[in-house]
Amino acid sequence: MRRYGKNPDEDDIRVRPNRKGNRPRTNIRPKHEDACEGLVLTVDRGRLTCLIDGRTVTAMKARELGRKSAVVGDRVAVVGDLTGDKDTLARIVRVEPRTSTLRRTADDDDPYERVVVANADQLAIVTALADPEPRPRLIDRCLVAAYDAGLAPLLVLTKSDLASADTLLESYGALGVPYVVTNREELADGAAADRVREQLWGRMTAFVGHSGVGKTTLVNALVPERRRATGHVNAVTGRGRHTTTSALALPLPGDSGWVIDTPGVRSFGLHHVDPSRVILAFPDLVPGTEGCPRACSHDEVDCALDAWVADGHADPARLYSLRRLLATRERREGD
Repeated sequence: MRRYGKNPDEDDIRVRPNRKGNRPRTNIRPKHEDACEGLVLTVDRGRLTCLIDGRTVTAMKARELGRKSAVVGDRVAVVGDLTGDKDTLARIVRVEPRTSTLRRTADDDDPYERVVVANADQLAIVTALADPEPRPRLIDRCLVAAYDAGLAPLLVLTKSDLASADTLLESYGALGVPYVVTNREELADGAAADRVREQLWGRMTAFVGHSGVGKTTLVNALVPERRRATGHVNAVTGRGRHTTTSALALPLPGDSGWVIDTPGVRSFGLHHVDPSRVILAFPDLVPGTEGCPRACSHDEVDCALDAWVADGHADPARLYSLRRLLATRERREGD
């Protein structure tokens, strides 16, 4: 049905009046080709601190980004007042594609993913050997999250003056995860920081761990000019207190890398992890999966990995480690 007849002209077209008297809205958005690139250092209540050309700039997310958020480690495009002066505010108009994304969920039944950091190269899992006691299940879960995100894992064991690291290291020996063992005396004289710094060279490393394990104390030793508040372990519960409330990216001296200090975690849910990706962290076992049935979980009777390992193609301890990691979603951290 024709609304305006066969040959309408401009006088026949009814134009809806604009009551506000302003310009009509458009879906065409500016490309912001003159935006400057920045690195998100921390996020606090909607305000993001970004590093741009050697200075820190406070910014907020532009409305055009919608629900897409920026997290610590993100590389972003920023426009507006980039002087970094007090009471100035810039706008983040674009979040650049990420090279890696470390995620976690509150628990294994929670479908809501929380992005911990972006663009990290390495995940340092900090665990105390005593006070509080080590939690192997939490370590396993962090390892799975690292493998899923494509991050290189690093195990940092603290407080070796209170307990030996031998038992814990033996259980992770087959995984081939690099490690550093420290004690409180070495942290005081700087020897521990020097050994850890060797593992961080040229990388952006996210530090995760349970509250009270000495994570922030270690970060303070690595970057002494940017000291953060630390807490103590409760003598009754054996748990640490959350003194780090937000993630913060800090440059290592001499532009040798970055460390990201994150708040202490009590759980590390893996609802978002695809179990089929965990096997990729075991390249010596991947060829053995060619004979596996479709959708094999690699922890069932018909799994071809058992015969592959039995024929001497791989170390049995490696298969045990793989299956232990795959089972982490079925166990709680404290089990």
